[in-house]
Amino acid sequence: MAATSLPIGSNRVGVPSGLPLPHIYERVSRYVPAIEWPALADDVAAILELKKTRNAVILAHNYQAPEIFHTVADIVGDSLALAREAVTVDADVIVLAGVHFMAETAKLLNPGKTVLIPDTRAGCSLADSITAADVRGLRAKYPGVPIVTYVNTSAAVKAESDLCCTSGNAVEVVRSLNAPRVLMIPDEFLAQNVQAMVPEVEILTWAGHCEVHEQFTPADIREVRESYPGVTVITHPECPPEVVAEADFSGSTAMMMNFVLEKRPKQVVLVTECSMGDNIAAANPDIEFIKPCNLCPHMKRMSLKNIRHALETMTHEVTVEPELAERARMAVERMLAVRTR
Repeated sequence: MAATSLPIGSNRVGVPSGLPLPHIYERVSRYVPAIEWPALADDVAAILELKKTRNAVILAHNYQAPEIFHTVADIVGDSLALAREAVTVDADVIVLAGVHFMAETAKLLNPGKTVLIPDTRAGCSLADSITAADVRGLRAKYPGVPIVTYVNTSAAVKAESDLCCTSGNAVEVVRSLNAPRVLMIPDEFLAQNVQAMVPEVEILTWAGHCEVHEQFTPADIREVRESYPGVTVITHPECPPEVVAEADFSGSTAMMMNFVLEKRPKQVVLVTECSMGDNIAAANPDIEFIKPCNLCPHMKRMSLKNIRHALETMTHEVTVEPELAERARMAVERMLAVRTR
């Protein structure tokens, strides 16, 4: 899914008179108290002006907080959507409101553009779980076995891979190889969940996990179902397989969002990062979102204030060494060439 910074729906919440940028505040009024808005609106107004001055666009992942997702973002979506949209961006500067590997991917696909990440500490437990040397070791151990690497990895790891995948296109990517055996790294749970959907292929895994999704348990799901009979449970495929087995639906963040907006369940649990539910609920008050969810500490390093600072100072610029970038770009482009549902 890709979208603009316009709200997904209409929240139909009245806006107190006298607030700055009332048409924008309406999008986040369910999550931002009116008394706090003037301070945030100052940053929003500055960012909107800086985007014009710098000829910049802001790409925001679905896990970003509503005050970013619904106010200053130009393109929002999951990793696959951001990767696809990054190719078509008509701007000189890209600000990535997400984590570092996403900014690297945007740079790989836009080598002539300036790519900024507002906080260099915005990392990823999955990206940290594997190195380029690890991939070379796997290739030596399993000669001839194609390596599919999740986009939640560094450019150096992508450069050692045959092609990339996201949680939204992993099944199609694995099938596109027409191979009896595939290495799928680094997310062990994603690989195991894909294996269940592609039994004809033997998928070899790596023991990497997302620190947000690995915390969920089947007991969490059963507890929610007991407390809220009839609730719709939707999981992300980075969750353990036994958690996915308890769900009504499982898919990437874009697929989760589309499911909710199309099926419109009265009560829903998104077993993923908390801001996913917040962003849909901000524009759809008729849908009740039940916790549990977990916060990603890295995604939450993004703020209106540091996005503004990034555009004011043109920091922090993301660069990738040219030879490495060329190899990593090939892996991403091969992914983008795979047909998806």
